[in-house]
Amino acid sequence: MYSVTKDFMDKPAPANYVAGLGRGATGFTTRSDIGPAPQAALAAAQLQKQQADGDNDEAQYQDPDNEVGLFSSVPYEEDDEEADRIYEEVDKAMDERRRARREAREQEELSRYHKERPKIQQQFADLKRGLADVTDEEWATLPEVGDLVGKNRRMRSSRMGERFVPVPDSVLLRAKESSQMATMLDEREQKHGGLATPAGNTSGMTTNFIEIGQARDKMLGMKLDQVSDSVTGQTVIDPKGYLTDLNSVVIKSDAEIGDIKKARLLLKSVTTTNPKHAPGWIAAARLEEVAGKLAQARAVMAKGCEECPKSEDVWLEAARLNTTDNAKIILANAVRQIPQSVKIWLQALSLETDPAARKRVLRRGKCQRVASLELIPNSVKLWKAAVSEEENPDDARILLSRAVELVPLSVELWLALARLESYENARKVLNRARAAVPTSHEIWIAAARLVEQNGNAAMVDGIVASAVNMLSQRGAVLGREQWLKEAETCEKQGSIGTCQAIVKATIGLDVDEEDRKSTWVEDAESCLARGCVQTARAIYAHALSVFPAKKSLWRRAAFLEKEHGTSESLEELLRRAVKYCPQAEILWLMLAKEKWVSGDVDGARGVLSEAFQANTNSEQIWLAAVKLENENGEFERAQVLLEKAREQADTQRVWMKSAVLERQHGRNDRALQLLDEAIRRFPTFDKLWMIRGQTLEELEDMTRAREAYNEGSRQCPRSAPLWILAARLEEKAGLTIRARAVLERARLRNAKNAQLWRESIAVEMRAGNSNAAKTLMAKALQECPTAGALWSDAIFMEARPMRKSKSVDALKKCDNDPAVIVAVARLFWFERKVDKARTWFGRACKLDSDNGDAWAWWFKFECQHGTEEQRQDVLNRCIAAEPRHGDHWPVVSKSMRNVGKRVEELLPLVASELK
Repeated sequence: MYSVTKDFMDKPAPANYVAGLGRGATGFTTRSDIGPAPQAALAAAQLQKQQADGDNDEAQYQDPDNEVGLFSSVPYEEDDEEADRIYEEVDKAMDERRRARREAREQEELSRYHKERPKIQQQFADLKRGLADVTDEEWATLPEVGDLVGKNRRMRSSRMGERFVPVPDSVLLRAKESSQMATMLDEREQKHGGLATPAGNTSGMTTNFIEIGQARDKMLGMKLDQVSDSVTGQTVIDPKGYLTDLNSVVIKSDAEIGDIKKARLLLKSVTTTNPKHAPGWIAAARLEEVAGKLAQARAVMAKGCEECPKSEDVWLEAARLNTTDNAKIILANAVRQIPQSVKIWLQALSLETDPAARKRVLRRGKCQRVASLELIPNSVKLWKAAVSEEENPDDARILLSRAVELVPLSVELWLALARLESYENARKVLNRARAAVPTSHEIWIAAARLVEQNGNAAMVDGIVASAVNMLSQRGAVLGREQWLKEAETCEKQGSIGTCQAIVKATIGLDVDEEDRKSTWVEDAESCLARGCVQTARAIYAHALSVFPAKKSLWRRAAFLEKEHGTSESLEELLRRAVKYCPQAEILWLMLAKEKWVSGDVDGARGVLSEAFQANTNSEQIWLAAVKLENENGEFERAQVLLEKAREQADTQRVWMKSAVLERQHGRNDRALQLLDEAIRRFPTFDKLWMIRGQTLEELEDMTRAREAYNEGSRQCPRSAPLWILAARLEEKAGLTIRARAVLERARLRNAKNAQLWRESIAVEMRAGNSNAAKTLMAKALQECPTAGALWSDAIFMEARPMRKSKSVDALKKCDNDPAVIVAVARLFWFERKVDKARTWFGRACKLDSDNGDAWAWWFKFECQHGTEEQRQDVLNRCIAAEPRHGDHWPVVSKSMRNVGKRVEELLPLVASELK
């Protein structure tokens, strides 16, 4: 209960209390309150009196650095400056001496302050430590803290009584209708068609989520097409179609109409002030044409023809704007005005469709009694048009004979006449042409082609050599690039001998002696890029004749023959190559393989025997001989060869192949013995440790296999495959935690290694931890942002609607990466976009033909959606590429079950393993 009497009554007032201070009252002090004034107070009063009388001496408050009065006129000299500087240095030195004591004093004062006024958390630190001993039962029995602040408020409200606010009827009605089915349509719904839910502005708009999803897919598809266009380097815009679309645009805006009106006024001013200016009339007519007023455009051009009768452009524009019949009349009038205009005659010829009428236009003017060729006898275009109208070769030859007499400098007419003549007459025609136009290289090339076509290939080289000499004497020197273009043209026209002769005679022009080899190689590669195989072959042939001991040239020429030639031409080239470069192991191996592939095993053995004589301790030749014997079923001979190889060519690969051979034939104990010896010799060769661990896994000796992998990872810490095999062994044993630990140690040893990140993610996926896998994938992409294999896995870890956007990001980060391109092709495959998927699979295999997984995905796709011819084409291209790498290809190809199988057998097996 509360009492009426306040608790502060009858008590002394607090110090410095002023009654009514809250209402604006002020306190006052009397002399009786403070007693007699001291001397300091009297001095202060006297000072105030002096200030009031204006007798204050301001000098006592003067700044010593800003002297006025007595010393204001004294100049500030160098000694003053030096004195000030010395005082400053003394102050700094004294401050530096006192700094340690000052800081210690401040620290002591701060600690004393914190001790006297500790923080709340420090005050309750001991109590918080005591909470560690509180049991669960004591925690449960703690009472709830009440709201002490609102105690008085609740007591007051309890005395006031309860208050109630009535709920509006609209709220009750809405609550009632929310649990019932609607049996009527709203007026807005009836107005806009019933079931459509109108928008907030009653416009009747509906949200179609299907259309939104289709639009999103379309936009992502367009982005993928743009990225694919950046991969191929080809444009996707059709310039002609684009211009056609622009011409079909109808002018609708007021701004465009206003611009046309302004342009019409300007052009009218041009034609009025200068009516003889033909471009003005043409521009005015085209303006009306763009505005859609074709009749007015024709009227403008009719006026222009009257004002500019000698301008052929005006007549041609008028004919273009009119119909065919009117155009013929207009051109007839134009011929009367400008009978020497070739363009007008050719335009009149294009308007005629009847062959007789076309001949009449050429040989007799439509409104004149003379032939157009008689009016313009030196027009090459008219002669060519007249010859093309003749169907009889004899009539065409007669016309050309007359043409070359009237226009003797036209090389085209001479060449056309030579093509219509017999061999002997053609030679005479070309000789006359050479005399008339001595600076034309086309005539010389035509003569060489004529000789080649009639079986005189031996004369071609002499004709081309004479052409180069004669043209240089006449000053008509062609560059090497232009001669190569002529050689490519001859190749495309089927004149291979002439092409080779041109290359032989001109490939050395304008090339320094020290740059010949590199320049010729670049020329050959450029020709191959343009599809001119014979020209490239001729360049390599000439280069090899100059540099017969360059094995790099022989290799390039051999690869060219392997891809574009026959087995006979390749074998003949390789025979010459090993003759000039007997120390080139790759050439011997290519020759032996060519013999082996063609079925001549004995011939391959003979080639390798010759290679042994030239290269006694060659590791590659030893291993090639072992492979030849092993794959032909000669296991004992392969063993003997390997024993000799270990003695004469003591290399790590020889020991590895020896162990692999024993393992392939089931002799694991012998393989382990060889591996022990090899590891003792080459402890840092990771493949030896991997083979040892895999062999022990086959023998189900998991303890020794784990020891092999662990020791191998210590000896070869940079070998990612070795770490992966160790982790898979732990995972196979059911120890996923240890597999994670192995891979984590591997990632610490090998930073930014995409292989190890992929294996870590795969472990989590196989364990069913998709969230952990996604977390690892995010970290992996941060550490290896350009790893295409990681992006490929990331695409398929996403939900199906998000895969397209993820693939766009992948293509931006890893442009031209085969793994990403294969992933995009698979997306198109899932969406049943067969043509696009096939295109992307082909692009991936072209970028990296050594990736067996890309070929397997493509083959699997063709097995589902392609024809037998398409599947066979993929198989043939894969056989030619001979892939060896990938994620699944090495696993299948190196399995003991698939030893000795060829590419055509491995490809379906790998495709069946893909999921």
